Amino acid sequence: MSRLADARFSILDLAPIRDDGTAADALHNAVALARHADELGFERFWVAEHHNMDGIASSATAVLIGHLAGQTTRIRLGAGGVMLPNHAPLVIAEQFGTLEALYPGRIDLGLGRAPGADQFTAHALRRDRMGSADDFPDDVEELELLLGPRQPGQRVIAMPGVDSQVPIWLLGSSLFSAQLAAAKGLPYAFASHFAPRFMHDAIRVYRDNFQPSKVLDKPYVMLGVPLVTAPTDEEAEYLATSAYQRVLALIRGHSMRLRPPVKSMQGLWLPHEQEAVGNFFGMAVIGGPEKIRANLDVLLEQTQADELIFTCDLYDNADRLRAFSILAGLR
Repeated sequence: MSRLADARFSILDLAPIRDDGTAADALHNAVALARHADELGFERFWVAEHHNMDGIASSATAVLIGHLAGQTTRIRLGAGGVMLPNHAPLVIAEQFGTLEALYPGRIDLGLGRAPGADQFTAHALRRDRMGSADDFPDDVEELELLLGPRQPGQRVIAMPGVDSQVPIWLLGSSLFSAQLAAAKGLPYAFASHFAPRFMHDAIRVYRDNFQPSKVLDKPYVMLGVPLVTAPTDEEAEYLATSAYQRVLALIRGHSMRLRPPVKSMQGLWLPHEQEAVGNFFGMAVIGGPEKIRANLDVLLEQTQADELIFTCDLYDNADRLRAFSILAGLR
């Protein structure tokens, strides 16, 4: 019996910009996808913070979340995630406290430890104080305080934000955040959609060391999964070449604007680049409905994940909408 019927499915979007499109087009597409996910019954729709990348329109994460929340009715909206080294915790607490006040019970705050940018961009983002991954545990602690009840003698409050209890998730692609999430009793999302190498180790570390908290009484694991599905395996493989070209451009330091699919990647990448792209997509599920169902059943059986959050970088937004319709139909 398929495990998909009981699985929670979510979406992670970077508002990809096409080679012939604009940031406005990408943001409109994100709205269309969020509405679609809302109608299909997906659990949550997250957007990710990236900077200085010409093919990604989701840099102003809180602003985009607010717009998406206003365009949907039920689905949870959140950051997957906010790269905390780039920001003062008070500012994030105020932003997400405001979102929670406007859309109560629908906002998530996923936190990443990496800056998600080069050193020049990181300096431009936080020029008065260069944030560091080493500050991450202290910054998370500060955010928890700012989003929790006001404490006696607390001199700085987030308004809105104080006592909002916005759910905090820790995100990671290594073991550090798994250990921190376990120690703090927080839900954990592993970035297996681009860095699957340590997935099983991170899940084990998180579950083995989990300490119950007022937030969770047992571990909660979400895994990132790249998705490309279409009515047939052949069409899915064809559409996936847009995602392959995008990661190849990232490796080469070229423009990351989405390119149309191609019949073959041969001649477009060198052998070591093909291997690197393959490693990036190590957790990808690509194919027609039955292949997707079989691959996801295996993933859920092997990991016992509580939730899967899917990325889907396809050139035409209509193909993205269709892909998530197919996915929803498998449950």
